Amino acid sequence: MKPLLLFVAIMVLSDTNCFSAERPQSASDQPLTQHDIVGLWLMGQSLCEGAESLPIVTHSGGDWGNYMFQRGVRTWSYGRYCDKPHERPAEQFSLVPLTATVNGGLGETIANGLADHLKSSIIESQQDLKARQKKTPHFLVTYAGQGGRMIDELSSVDQSTDPRTPQSRQHGGGYYQTSLDDARRATAQAAARGDSFGIAALIWMQGEGNAGPTGGIKPSRWGKEIPRPAGLHWYRDRLIEYRKQWSHDLQNITGQTDEIPLFTYQTLSPAGEAQLLAADRDPHITMVGPHYMVASALNSRYAGRYGDPIHMSADGERWFGEQVAKVINRVLKLGESWQPLRPLKAWVAPDRASVLVEFHVPRPPLVLDETFLPREQLVRGEGYHSLYGFQVHSTARAVSAIKAIELESPSRLRIQLVSPLKTDTHFTLSYGLPYAGQVGEITEIRTGPVIEGQSTTELILNQKFDPQLKPLMAEGAFFVSNMQAGDAYAQAPIRHVTESEGKTILRFENRERRKQKDFDTGQILTAVRGFSFGNLRDSDPEKAIYQFADQGYGTRAGEPYPLWNWCVLFKQFPISNE
Repeated sequence: MKPLLLFVAIMVLSDTNCFSAERPQSASDQPLTQHDIVGLWLMGQSLCEGAESLPIVTHSGGDWGNYMFQRGVRTWSYGRYCDKPHERPAEQFSLVPLTATVNGGLGETIANGLADHLKSSIIESQQDLKARQKKTPHFLVTYAGQGGRMIDELSSVDQSTDPRTPQSRQHGGGYYQTSLDDARRATAQAAARGDSFGIAALIWMQGEGNAGPTGGIKPSRWGKEIPRPAGLHWYRDRLIEYRKQWSHDLQNITGQTDEIPLFTYQTLSPAGEAQLLAADRDPHITMVGPHYMVASALNSRYAGRYGDPIHMSADGERWFGEQVAKVINRVLKLGESWQPLRPLKAWVAPDRASVLVEFHVPRPPLVLDETFLPREQLVRGEGYHSLYGFQVHSTARAVSAIKAIELESPSRLRIQLVSPLKTDTHFTLSYGLPYAGQVGEITEIRTGPVIEGQSTTELILNQKFDPQLKPLMAEGAFFVSNMQAGDAYAQAPIRHVTESEGKTILRFENRERRKQKDFDTGQILTAVRGFSFGNLRDSDPEKAIYQFADQGYGTRAGEPYPLWNWCVLFKQFPISNE
Protein backbone atom coordinates (compact mmCIF):
# COMPACT_ATOMS: atom_id res chain seq x y z
CA MET A 1 0.00 0.00 0.00
CA LYS A 2 1.23 3.48 -0.74
CA PRO A 3 2.42 5.66 2.17
CA LEU A 4 -0.46 7.52 3.79
CA LEU A 5 -0.09 11.22 4.46
CA LEU A 6 -2.86 11.62 7.00
CA PHE A 7 -1.50 14.35 9.20
CA VAL A 8 -1.01 17.14 6.67
CA ALA A 9 -3.80 19.73 6.61
CA ILE A 10 -5.08 20.65 3.18
CA MET A 11 -3.74 24.05 2.16
CA VAL A 12 -6.68 25.67 0.45
CA LEU A 13 -7.93 29.16 -0.26
CA SER A 14 -5.05 31.35 0.89
CA ASP A 15 -5.74 34.00 -1.75
CA THR A 16 -8.39 36.26 -0.24
CA ASN A 17 -9.44 37.35 -3.73
CA CYS A 18 -11.12 33.97 -4.15
CA PHE A 19 -13.85 34.71 -1.64
CA SER A 20 -16.20 36.71 -3.79
CA ALA A 21 -19.81 36.02 -2.83
CA GLU A 22 -20.86 36.32 -6.45
CA ARG A 23 -19.27 35.16 -9.68
CA PRO A 24 -20.36 35.80 -13.25
CA GLN A 25 -23.01 33.50 -14.62
CA SER A 26 -21.63 31.12 -17.21
CA ALA A 27 -22.19 32.43 -20.71
CA SER A 28 -22.81 28.86 -21.85
CA ASP A 29 -26.49 28.46 -21.07
CA GLN A 30 -27.13 25.95 -23.83
CA PRO A 31 -29.89 23.59 -22.70
CA LEU A 32 -28.92 20.04 -21.91
CA THR A 33 -31.75 18.94 -24.16
CA GLN A 34 -30.41 20.66 -27.29
CA HIS A 35 -29.16 17.44 -28.89
CA ASP A 36 -30.31 13.84 -29.21
CA ILE A 37 -26.95 12.62 -27.88
CA VAL A 38 -25.17 14.83 -25.35
CA GLY A 39 -21.51 14.34 -24.47
CA LEU A 40 -20.04 14.48 -20.97
CA TRP A 41 -16.27 14.57 -21.51
CA LEU A 42 -14.11 13.52 -18.54
CA MET A 43 -10.41 14.10 -17.98
CA GLY A 44 -8.23 13.52 -14.94
CA GLN A 45 -6.17 11.02 -13.05
CA SER A 46 -6.87 8.09 -10.70
CA LEU A 47 -10.15 9.22 -9.14
CA CYS A 48 -11.53 9.91 -12.60
CA GLU A 49 -10.55 6.50 -13.95
CA GLY A 50 -12.03 4.59 -11.01
CA ALA A 51 -8.73 3.36 -9.59
CA GLU A 52 -9.38 0.57 -7.06
CA SER A 53 -13.12 1.36 -7.02
CA LEU A 54 -14.00 -2.31 -6.72
CA PRO A 55 -16.13 -4.34 -6.64
CA ILE A 56 -18.33 -2.34 -9.00
CA VAL A 57 -21.85 -1.46 -7.87
CA THR A 58 -23.48 -0.72 -11.26
CA HIS A 59 -24.02 -4.17 -12.73
CA SER A 60 -26.57 -3.40 -15.42
CA GLY A 61 -26.71 -0.60 -17.96
CA GLY A 62 -29.34 1.13 -19.99
CA ASP A 63 -31.96 1.86 -17.32
CA TRP A 64 -31.74 5.54 -18.18
CA GLY A 65 -30.92 5.21 -21.86
CA ASN A 66 -27.38 6.58 -21.57
CA TYR A 67 -24.38 5.46 -23.58
CA MET A 68 -20.72 4.64 -23.64
CA PHE A 69 -18.61 3.46 -26.56
CA GLN A 70 -18.25 -0.27 -27.07
CA ARG A 71 -14.65 0.39 -26.07
CA GLY A 72 -15.90 1.50 -22.64
CA VAL A 73 -15.94 4.77 -20.71
CA ARG A 74 -12.13 4.60 -20.44
CA THR A 75 -11.20 5.22 -24.06
CA TRP A 76 -7.41 5.64 -23.70
CA SER A 77 -5.31 2.57 -23.08
CA TYR A 78 -1.60 1.88 -23.06
CA GLY A 79 -0.43 0.08 -26.17
CA ARG A 80 -0.75 0.20 -29.90
CA TYR A 81 -3.18 3.10 -30.26
CA CYS A 82 -2.31 5.28 -27.26
CA ASP A 83 -0.66 7.99 -29.37
CA LYS A 84 -2.58 7.17 -32.57
CA PRO A 85 -6.21 7.28 -31.44
CA HIS A 86 -7.45 7.84 -34.99
CA GLU A 87 -6.30 4.30 -35.84
CA ARG A 88 -8.50 2.65 -33.22
CA PRO A 89 -10.89 0.13 -34.88
CA ALA A 90 -14.23 1.68 -35.83
CA GLU A 91 -16.23 -1.21 -34.38
CA GLN A 92 -15.06 -0.18 -30.89
CA PHE A 93 -17.12 3.01 -31.14
CA SER A 94 -20.63 1.72 -31.55
CA LEU A 95 -22.89 3.11 -28.81
CA VAL A 96 -23.86 0.64 -26.07
CA PRO A 97 -25.69 1.03 -22.72
CA LEU A 98 -23.64 2.85 -20.09
CA THR A 99 -22.50 0.62 -17.24
CA ALA A 100 -19.49 0.02 -15.03
CA THR A 101 -16.73 -2.29 -16.29
CA VAL A 102 -13.63 -3.79 -14.70
CA ASN A 103 -10.13 -3.49 -16.15
CA GLY A 104 -7.60 -4.91 -13.73
CA GLY A 105 -7.54 -2.56 -10.75
CA LEU A 106 -9.92 -0.09 -12.42
CA GLY A 107 -13.62 -0.31 -11.62
CA GLU A 108 -16.59 1.99 -11.03
CA THR A 109 -16.27 5.58 -12.28
CA ILE A 110 -18.50 8.59 -11.77
CA ALA A 111 -20.09 7.89 -15.17
CA ASN A 112 -23.36 6.20 -14.18
CA GLY A 113 -24.04 8.44 -11.21
CA LEU A 114 -23.30 11.46 -13.41
CA ALA A 115 -25.25 10.58 -16.56
CA ASP A 116 -28.16 8.78 -14.94
CA HIS A 117 -28.83 11.46 -12.33
CA LEU A 118 -28.60 14.15 -14.99
CA LYS A 119 -31.09 12.26 -17.17
CA SER A 120 -33.46 11.87 -14.21
CA SER A 121 -33.25 15.61 -13.51
CA ILE A 122 -34.24 16.47 -17.07
CA ILE A 123 -37.08 14.03 -17.65
CA GLU A 124 -38.14 14.33 -13.98
CA SER A 125 -41.43 12.45 -13.58
CA GLN A 126 -40.70 9.79 -16.20
CA GLN A 127 -40.80 6.52 -14.23
CA ASP A 128 -41.55 3.97 -16.95
CA LEU A 129 -38.31 2.14 -17.76
CA LYS A 130 -38.84 1.74 -21.50
CA ALA A 131 -40.10 5.29 -21.89
CA ARG A 132 -37.13 6.88 -20.16
CA GLN A 133 -34.71 4.68 -22.11
CA LYS A 134 -36.11 6.13 -25.34
CA LYS A 135 -36.43 9.70 -24.07
CA THR A 136 -33.78 12.12 -25.30
CA PRO A 137 -31.21 13.28 -24.57
CA HIS A 138 -29.01 10.23 -24.29
CA PHE A 139 -25.82 11.10 -22.44
CA LEU A 140 -22.53 9.71 -23.76
CA VAL A 141 -19.65 9.59 -21.23
CA THR A 142 -15.98 9.25 -22.16
CA TYR A 143 -12.72 9.50 -20.22
CA ALA A 144 -9.29 9.65 -21.87
CA GLY A 145 -6.88 10.19 -18.97
CA GLN A 146 -4.71 8.01 -16.75
CA GLY A 147 -3.95 7.81 -13.03
CA GLY A 148 -0.99 9.70 -11.62
CA ARG A 149 -0.82 12.27 -14.42
CA MET A 150 0.13 15.95 -14.22
CA ILE A 151 -1.92 18.63 -15.94
CA ASP A 152 0.50 19.11 -18.84
CA GLU A 153 0.76 15.38 -19.38
CA LEU A 154 -2.99 15.38 -20.01
CA SER A 155 -2.93 18.56 -22.12
CA SER A 156 -1.95 19.15 -25.75
CA VAL A 157 1.61 19.70 -24.48
CA ASP A 158 1.68 15.91 -23.86
CA GLN A 159 4.54 16.27 -21.41
CA SER A 160 4.59 12.52 -20.75
CA THR A 161 6.41 12.03 -24.07
CA ASP A 162 9.23 14.38 -23.06
CA PRO A 163 12.52 12.44 -22.74
CA ARG A 164 13.05 13.99 -19.31
CA THR A 165 10.02 12.08 -18.03
CA PRO A 166 11.05 9.02 -15.98
CA GLN A 167 10.83 5.85 -18.01
CA SER A 168 8.24 4.39 -15.65
CA ARG A 169 5.86 7.25 -16.53
CA GLN A 170 6.37 7.21 -20.31
CA HIS A 171 3.22 5.37 -21.35
CA GLY A 172 3.01 6.69 -24.88
CA GLY A 173 1.00 9.83 -24.19
CA GLY A 174 -1.89 10.80 -26.43
CA TYR A 175 -4.47 11.51 -23.72
CA TYR A 176 -5.62 14.88 -25.03
CA GLN A 177 -5.65 13.74 -28.65
CA THR A 178 -7.67 10.68 -27.61
CA SER A 179 -10.29 12.96 -26.06
CA LEU A 180 -10.55 14.92 -29.32
CA ASP A 181 -10.76 11.78 -31.41
CA ASP A 182 -13.53 10.51 -29.13
CA ALA A 183 -15.50 13.63 -30.13
CA ARG A 184 -14.93 12.87 -33.82
CA ARG A 185 -16.13 9.30 -33.30
CA ALA A 186 -19.22 10.47 -31.41
CA THR A 187 -20.08 13.03 -34.07
CA ALA A 188 -19.82 10.35 -36.75
CA GLN A 189 -21.84 7.84 -34.76
CA ALA A 190 -24.64 10.35 -34.18
CA ALA A 191 -24.71 11.35 -37.86
CA ALA A 192 -24.94 7.71 -38.94
CA ARG A 193 -27.99 7.30 -36.68
CA GLY A 194 -29.59 10.50 -37.90
CA ASP A 195 -29.09 12.11 -34.46
CA SER A 196 -27.56 15.41 -33.43
CA PHE A 197 -24.58 15.52 -31.07
CA GLY A 198 -22.98 18.13 -28.84
CA ILE A 199 -20.86 18.20 -25.70
CA ALA A 200 -22.62 19.84 -22.74
CA ALA A 201 -19.93 19.70 -20.07
CA LEU A 202 -16.28 18.96 -19.40
CA ILE A 203 -15.50 17.30 -16.05
CA TRP A 204 -12.04 17.75 -14.54
CA MET A 205 -10.68 15.46 -11.81
CA GLN A 206 -6.94 16.12 -11.63
CA GLY A 207 -4.55 17.97 -9.36
CA GLU A 208 -2.91 15.50 -7.01
CA GLY A 209 -0.19 14.84 -9.59
CA ASN A 210 0.97 18.47 -9.46
CA ALA A 211 1.13 18.66 -5.66
CA GLY A 212 4.52 19.77 -4.37
CA PRO A 213 6.04 18.29 -1.19
CA THR A 214 6.04 21.66 0.64
CA GLY A 215 2.55 22.85 -0.29
CA GLY A 216 3.35 24.41 -3.65
CA ILE A 217 2.91 23.15 -7.21
CA LYS A 218 5.25 21.10 -9.38
CA PRO A 219 4.76 22.07 -13.05
CA SER A 220 6.60 18.98 -14.34
CA ARG A 221 8.36 15.86 -13.12
CA TRP A 222 11.73 17.50 -13.60
CA GLY A 223 10.98 21.13 -12.76
CA LYS A 224 11.38 22.76 -9.36
CA GLU A 225 8.38 23.18 -7.10
CA ILE A 226 6.77 26.62 -7.38
CA PRO A 227 6.05 27.79 -3.82
CA ARG A 228 2.63 29.11 -2.89
CA PRO A 229 0.98 31.39 -3.72
CA ALA A 230 2.83 31.66 -7.05
CA GLY A 231 2.48 27.92 -7.63
CA LEU A 232 -1.25 28.03 -7.03
CA HIS A 233 -1.59 30.92 -9.46
CA TRP A 234 0.40 28.91 -12.01
CA TYR A 235 -2.02 25.97 -11.75
CA ARG A 236 -5.02 28.32 -11.75
CA ASP A 237 -3.90 29.92 -14.99
CA ARG A 238 -2.92 26.60 -16.53
CA LEU A 239 -6.34 25.09 -15.79
CA ILE A 240 -8.08 28.10 -17.33
CA GLU A 241 -5.88 27.81 -20.44
CA TYR A 242 -6.60 24.08 -20.60
CA ARG A 243 -10.37 24.62 -20.50
CA LYS A 244 -10.22 27.27 -23.20
CA GLN A 245 -8.18 25.12 -25.57
CA TRP A 246 -10.15 21.95 -24.83
CA SER A 247 -13.43 23.78 -25.43
CA HIS A 248 -12.14 25.42 -28.63
CA ASP A 249 -10.78 22.19 -30.10
CA LEU A 250 -13.96 20.26 -29.30
CA GLN A 251 -16.13 23.04 -30.71
CA ASN A 252 -14.24 22.80 -34.00
CA ILE A 253 -15.11 19.10 -34.13
CA THR A 254 -18.76 19.24 -33.07
CA GLY A 255 -19.65 22.57 -34.69
CA GLN A 256 -20.81 24.10 -31.41
CA THR A 257 -20.61 27.89 -31.08
CA ASP A 258 -20.89 28.33 -27.29
CA GLU A 259 -17.99 27.82 -24.93
CA ILE A 260 -18.17 24.41 -23.28
CA PRO A 261 -18.22 24.78 -19.47
CA LEU A 262 -15.94 22.80 -17.17
CA PHE A 263 -16.90 21.37 -13.78
CA THR A 264 -14.20 20.43 -11.29
CA TYR A 265 -14.05 18.80 -7.89
CA GLN A 266 -11.79 19.99 -5.09
CA THR A 267 -8.80 17.70 -5.00
CA LEU A 268 -7.18 16.67 -1.72
CA SER A 269 -3.95 18.51 -2.51
CA PRO A 270 -2.66 22.09 -2.79
CA ALA A 271 -4.16 22.20 -6.29
CA GLY A 272 -7.58 22.17 -4.63
CA GLU A 273 -7.09 25.82 -3.79
CA ALA A 274 -5.98 26.62 -7.32
CA GLN A 275 -9.07 24.92 -8.74
CA LEU A 276 -11.29 27.25 -6.73
CA LEU A 277 -9.22 30.24 -7.80
CA ALA A 278 -9.73 29.17 -11.43
CA ALA A 279 -13.49 28.88 -10.90
CA ASP A 280 -13.56 32.40 -9.47
CA ARG A 281 -11.65 33.83 -12.43
CA ASP A 282 -13.19 31.92 -15.36
CA PRO A 283 -17.01 32.11 -15.61
CA HIS A 284 -16.97 28.86 -17.58
CA ILE A 285 -15.39 26.88 -14.71
CA THR A 286 -17.55 25.71 -11.80
CA MET A 287 -16.30 24.15 -8.57
CA VAL A 288 -18.72 21.39 -7.55
CA GLY A 289 -17.21 20.89 -4.09
CA PRO A 290 -15.06 18.44 -2.13
CA HIS A 291 -15.39 14.66 -2.10
CA TYR A 292 -14.16 13.94 1.44
CA MET A 293 -17.63 12.84 2.58
CA VAL A 294 -17.54 9.64 0.48
CA ALA A 295 -16.09 6.34 1.66
CA SER A 296 -12.52 5.78 0.48
CA ALA A 297 -11.11 2.79 -1.37
CA LEU A 298 -9.77 1.56 1.96
CA ASN A 299 -13.04 -0.40 1.74
CA SER A 300 -12.38 -1.74 -1.79
CA ARG A 301 -11.48 -5.38 -2.37
CA TYR A 302 -9.84 -6.96 -5.40
CA ALA A 303 -7.09 -9.44 -6.22
CA GLY A 304 -6.76 -10.42 -2.56
CA ARG A 305 -6.04 -6.89 -1.37
CA TYR A 306 -7.68 -3.64 -0.30
CA GLY A 307 -7.58 -0.25 -1.97
CA ASP A 308 -5.56 2.81 -1.11
CA PRO A 309 -7.36 5.42 1.02
CA ILE A 310 -6.47 8.18 -1.47
CA HIS A 311 -8.97 6.62 -3.90
CA MET A 312 -12.76 6.29 -3.68
CA SER A 313 -14.86 3.19 -3.14
CA ALA A 314 -17.21 2.12 -5.94
CA ASP A 315 -20.17 3.60 -4.06
CA GLY A 316 -18.11 6.76 -3.56
CA GLU A 317 -17.53 7.10 -7.31
CA ARG A 318 -21.19 6.67 -8.24
CA TRP A 319 -22.29 8.92 -5.37
CA PHE A 320 -19.93 11.72 -6.37
CA GLY A 321 -21.12 11.35 -9.97
CA GLU A 322 -24.62 12.22 -8.75
CA GLN A 323 -23.20 15.20 -6.88
CA VAL A 324 -21.57 16.52 -10.06
CA ALA A 325 -24.78 15.95 -12.04
CA LYS A 326 -26.78 17.93 -9.49
CA VAL A 327 -24.54 20.96 -9.99
CA ILE A 328 -24.41 20.62 -13.79
CA ASN A 329 -28.20 20.60 -13.91
CA ARG A 330 -28.48 23.66 -11.68
CA VAL A 331 -25.95 25.62 -13.70
CA LEU A 332 -26.87 24.62 -17.27
CA LYS A 333 -30.60 23.98 -17.00
CA LEU A 334 -31.73 26.14 -14.07
CA GLY A 335 -29.24 28.98 -14.65
CA GLU A 336 -27.97 29.03 -11.07
CA SER A 337 -24.74 30.90 -10.37
CA TRP A 338 -23.33 28.03 -8.36
CA GLN A 339 -20.86 28.39 -5.51
CA PRO A 340 -19.78 25.56 -3.22
CA LEU A 341 -20.21 25.90 0.54
CA ARG A 342 -17.32 28.21 1.45
CA PRO A 343 -16.30 30.92 3.94
CA LEU A 344 -16.88 34.56 3.01
CA LYS A 345 -15.60 36.39 6.07
CA ALA A 346 -14.20 35.65 9.54
CA TRP A 347 -13.79 38.18 12.32
CA VAL A 348 -12.98 38.38 16.03
CA ALA A 349 -15.89 39.11 18.37
CA PRO A 350 -15.57 42.34 20.45
CA ASP A 351 -14.61 40.39 23.59
CA ARG A 352 -12.00 38.43 21.54
CA ALA A 353 -13.23 35.22 23.13
CA SER A 354 -14.74 33.90 19.90
CA VAL A 355 -14.48 34.06 16.11
CA LEU A 356 -17.51 34.44 13.86
CA VAL A 357 -17.49 33.01 10.33
CA GLU A 358 -19.97 33.85 7.58
CA PHE A 359 -20.43 31.32 4.76
CA HIS A 360 -21.94 31.11 1.32
CA VAL A 361 -24.47 28.30 1.82
CA PRO A 362 -25.97 26.75 -1.35
CA ARG A 363 -29.05 25.45 0.47
CA PRO A 364 -29.39 26.88 4.02
CA PRO A 365 -29.31 26.29 6.88
CA LEU A 366 -25.81 25.21 7.89
CA VAL A 367 -25.51 21.92 9.79
CA LEU A 368 -22.71 20.69 12.05
CA ASP A 369 -23.18 17.03 11.21
CA GLU A 370 -22.08 14.43 13.79
CA THR A 371 -24.43 11.71 12.55
CA PHE A 372 -23.22 10.97 9.04
CA LEU A 373 -19.53 11.70 9.71
CA PRO A 374 -17.82 11.36 13.09
CA ARG A 375 -17.06 14.62 14.84
CA GLU A 376 -13.61 15.74 13.76
CA GLN A 377 -11.74 16.53 16.96
CA LEU A 378 -8.33 16.45 18.57
CA VAL A 379 -8.13 17.18 22.28
CA ARG A 380 -5.04 18.93 23.57
CA GLY A 381 -4.77 20.42 27.07
CA GLU A 382 -7.82 22.39 28.18
CA GLY A 383 -9.64 22.43 24.86
CA TYR A 384 -9.73 21.17 21.31
CA HIS A 385 -6.72 21.49 19.05
CA SER A 386 -9.27 21.10 16.26
CA LEU A 387 -13.05 20.72 16.33
CA TYR A 388 -15.52 19.91 13.51
CA GLY A 389 -12.51 20.37 11.21
CA PHE A 390 -11.68 23.94 12.31
CA GLN A 391 -8.42 25.31 13.69
CA VAL A 392 -7.46 28.85 14.68
CA HIS A 393 -3.79 29.78 14.12
CA SER A 394 -1.60 32.77 14.85
CA THR A 395 0.75 33.96 12.12
CA ALA A 396 3.48 32.16 14.09
CA ARG A 397 1.47 28.93 13.55
CA ALA A 398 0.50 28.61 17.22
CA VAL A 399 -2.92 26.98 17.65
CA SER A 400 -5.58 28.63 19.82
CA ALA A 401 -7.58 26.05 21.75
CA ILE A 402 -11.28 25.82 20.88
CA LYS A 403 -13.91 25.42 23.60
CA ALA A 404 -16.99 24.88 21.43
CA ILE A 405 -18.51 25.69 18.04
CA GLU A 406 -22.16 26.61 17.59
CA LEU A 407 -24.48 27.76 14.84
CA GLU A 408 -25.08 31.50 15.08
CA SER A 409 -27.50 31.74 12.13
CA PRO A 410 -28.37 29.72 8.98
CA SER A 411 -25.12 30.96 7.41
CA ARG A 412 -22.86 31.78 10.37
CA LEU A 413 -20.77 29.91 12.94
CA ARG A 414 -19.34 31.05 16.25
CA ILE A 415 -16.07 29.44 17.33
CA GLN A 416 -15.68 29.84 21.09
CA LEU A 417 -12.10 29.89 22.35
CA VAL A 418 -10.56 28.73 25.62
CA SER A 419 -8.62 32.01 25.93
CA PRO A 420 -9.21 35.41 24.29
CA LEU A 421 -7.10 36.18 21.23
CA LYS A 422 -4.26 38.64 21.72
CA THR A 423 -4.74 42.08 20.23
CA ASP A 424 -1.26 42.44 18.76
CA THR A 425 -1.33 39.24 16.66
CA HIS A 426 -2.97 38.30 13.38
CA PHE A 427 -4.88 35.03 13.14
CA THR A 428 -6.08 32.69 10.38
CA LEU A 429 -8.65 29.92 10.14
CA SER A 430 -8.31 26.47 8.58
CA TYR A 431 -10.75 23.64 7.94
CA GLY A 432 -10.05 20.00 7.23
CA LEU A 433 -8.21 17.39 9.34
CA PRO A 434 -8.47 13.59 9.59
CA TYR A 435 -8.82 13.09 13.39
CA ALA A 436 -12.03 11.55 14.75
CA GLY A 437 -11.18 11.52 18.45
CA GLN A 438 -9.67 9.11 20.96
CA VAL A 439 -11.01 5.56 21.19
CA GLY A 440 -9.31 4.48 24.44
CA GLU A 441 -6.21 2.94 25.98
CA ILE A 442 -4.81 -0.44 24.93
CA THR A 443 -5.00 -2.84 27.90
CA GLU A 444 -4.26 -6.05 26.03
CA ILE A 445 -2.99 -7.18 22.63
CA ARG A 446 -3.80 -10.66 21.38
CA THR A 447 -3.65 -12.76 18.23
CA GLY A 448 -6.88 -12.66 16.26
CA PRO A 449 -8.42 -15.23 13.93
CA VAL A 450 -7.07 -15.93 10.47
CA ILE A 451 -9.35 -14.14 7.96
CA GLU A 452 -9.21 -15.38 4.36
CA GLY A 453 -5.65 -16.55 4.89
CA GLN A 454 -4.53 -13.34 6.62
CA SER A 455 -3.27 -13.23 10.22
CA THR A 456 -4.85 -10.59 12.43
CA THR A 457 -4.25 -8.80 15.71
CA GLU A 458 -6.85 -7.62 18.23
CA LEU A 459 -6.41 -4.55 20.44
CA ILE A 460 -8.44 -4.62 23.68
CA LEU A 461 -9.38 -1.15 24.92
CA ASN A 462 -10.36 -0.10 28.42
CA GLN A 463 -13.75 1.35 27.50
CA LYS A 464 -16.82 0.93 25.34
CA PHE A 465 -16.68 2.27 21.81
CA ASP A 466 -17.60 5.96 21.99
CA PRO A 467 -21.08 6.53 20.47
CA GLN A 468 -19.74 9.59 18.62
CA LEU A 469 -17.50 7.22 16.64
CA LYS A 470 -20.40 5.07 15.41
CA PRO A 471 -20.39 6.89 12.02
CA LEU A 472 -16.89 5.47 11.47
CA MET A 473 -18.28 1.95 11.73
CA ALA A 474 -21.22 2.86 9.50
CA GLU A 475 -18.82 4.17 6.86
CA GLY A 476 -16.50 1.16 6.91
CA ALA A 477 -12.81 0.77 7.67
CA PHE A 478 -10.91 3.48 9.57
CA PHE A 479 -7.43 3.97 10.98
CA VAL A 480 -6.22 4.01 14.56
CA SER A 481 -2.90 5.54 15.54
CA ASN A 482 -1.00 5.97 18.78
CA MET A 483 -0.16 9.52 17.61
CA GLN A 484 3.43 9.11 18.77
CA ALA A 485 5.68 11.97 17.60
CA GLY A 486 8.00 11.67 14.64
CA ASP A 487 8.17 8.67 12.35
CA ALA A 488 7.70 6.05 15.06
CA TYR A 489 3.92 6.05 15.40
CA ALA A 490 2.00 2.84 14.87
CA GLN A 491 -1.06 2.85 12.64
CA ALA A 492 -3.39 0.29 11.09
CA PRO A 493 -6.82 0.18 9.44
CA ILE A 494 -9.54 -1.31 11.64
CA ARG A 495 -11.94 -3.59 9.78
CA HIS A 496 -13.82 -5.22 12.68
CA VAL A 497 -15.13 -3.75 15.97
CA THR A 498 -16.86 -5.63 18.79
CA GLU A 499 -17.70 -4.89 22.42
CA SER A 500 -17.51 -7.28 25.36
CA GLU A 501 -17.86 -6.69 29.11
CA GLY A 502 -17.50 -2.94 28.79
CA LYS A 503 -14.42 -3.16 26.60
CA THR A 504 -13.82 -2.57 22.88
CA ILE A 505 -12.03 -5.04 20.61
CA LEU A 506 -10.44 -3.64 17.44
CA ARG A 507 -9.13 -6.04 14.79
CA PHE A 508 -6.70 -5.38 11.95
CA GLU A 509 -4.81 -7.52 9.45
CA ASN A 510 -1.10 -7.68 10.30
CA ARG A 511 -0.03 -7.01 6.71
CA GLU A 512 -1.66 -3.56 6.92
CA ARG A 513 0.38 -2.19 9.83
CA ARG A 514 2.20 1.00 8.94
CA LYS A 515 5.84 0.04 8.30
CA GLN A 516 5.13 -3.14 10.31
CA LYS A 517 5.27 -1.01 13.46
CA ASP A 518 3.61 -2.72 16.45
CA PHE A 519 1.26 -1.21 19.00
CA ASP A 520 2.01 -1.47 22.74
CA THR A 521 -0.21 -1.74 25.79
CA GLY A 522 -0.76 1.55 27.58
CA GLN A 523 -0.96 3.52 24.34
CA ILE A 524 -3.98 5.78 23.82
CA LEU A 525 -5.41 5.41 20.34
CA THR A 526 -6.87 8.09 18.09
CA ALA A 527 -9.29 7.26 15.28
CA VAL A 528 -8.42 8.70 11.88
CA ARG A 529 -10.40 8.85 8.61
CA GLY A 530 -8.73 8.12 5.28
CA PHE A 531 -9.65 11.62 4.00
CA SER A 532 -9.16 14.92 5.80
CA PHE A 533 -12.64 16.22 6.56
CA GLY A 534 -14.90 18.51 8.53
CA ASN A 535 -18.50 18.36 9.72
CA LEU A 536 -19.96 21.46 8.11
CA ARG A 537 -22.61 20.93 5.43
CA ASP A 538 -25.75 22.57 4.12
CA SER A 539 -29.32 21.20 4.01
CA ASP A 540 -29.65 20.41 0.30
CA PRO A 541 -32.84 18.30 -0.11
CA GLU A 542 -32.10 16.88 -3.57
CA LYS A 543 -32.65 13.14 -3.76
CA ALA A 544 -30.22 10.63 -5.22
CA ILE A 545 -31.41 7.97 -7.65
CA TYR A 546 -28.90 5.39 -6.41
CA GLN A 547 -28.28 3.81 -3.02
CA PHE A 548 -25.26 2.37 -1.23
CA ALA A 549 -24.93 -1.08 -2.77
CA ASP A 550 -21.69 -2.66 -1.48
CA GLN A 551 -22.59 -4.82 1.52
CA GLY A 552 -18.96 -5.79 2.10
CA TYR A 553 -18.28 -2.93 4.50
CA GLY A 554 -20.10 -0.51 6.79
CA THR A 555 -23.84 -0.50 7.45
CA ARG A 556 -25.25 1.87 4.83
CA ALA A 557 -26.23 -0.60 2.10
CA GLY A 558 -29.72 0.22 0.87
CA GLU A 559 -29.65 3.85 2.01
CA PRO A 560 -29.77 6.58 -0.69
CA TYR A 561 -26.65 8.67 -1.20
CA PRO A 562 -27.07 12.02 0.58
CA LEU A 563 -26.54 14.96 -1.77
CA TRP A 564 -25.73 17.64 0.81
CA ASN A 565 -22.99 20.12 -0.01
CA TRP A 566 -20.02 19.95 2.32
CA CYS A 567 -17.71 22.88 3.01
CA VAL A 568 -14.57 23.18 0.90
CA LEU A 569 -11.29 22.50 2.67
CA PHE A 570 -9.23 25.61 3.35
CA LYS A 571 -6.26 26.97 5.23
CA GLN A 572 -4.87 30.41 6.10
CA PHE A 573 -8.22 32.14 5.75
CA PRO A 574 -7.73 35.60 7.29
CA ILE A 575 -9.54 36.52 10.51
CA SER A 576 -10.32 40.22 10.64
CA ASN A 577 -10.33 42.33 13.81
CA GLU A 578 -13.51 44.02 12.60
